[in-house]
Amino acid sequence: MSIPPDINNSTREQREAYIKHRFRCISNCELCGNCVVLHGREADDAYAEYINGQKSFVEVSRSLNSQ
Repeated sequence: MSIPPDINNSTREQREAYIKHRFRCISNCELCGNCVVLHGREADDAYAEYINGQKSFVEVSRSLNSQ
């Protein structure tokens, strides 16, 4: 699952599964960096607009990068 599912051709469940897989905790903050990318938020919260099909993965990622 390296490419995020397109919001127009996927289900909410597929997008949610992608986010959970992509941002899973590996319990090694020095190697991971997900918490920094997500600004301390849970992945499903940070990517809620993507999961709900409102914005693409790229749009949400850009928004997080500009914070």
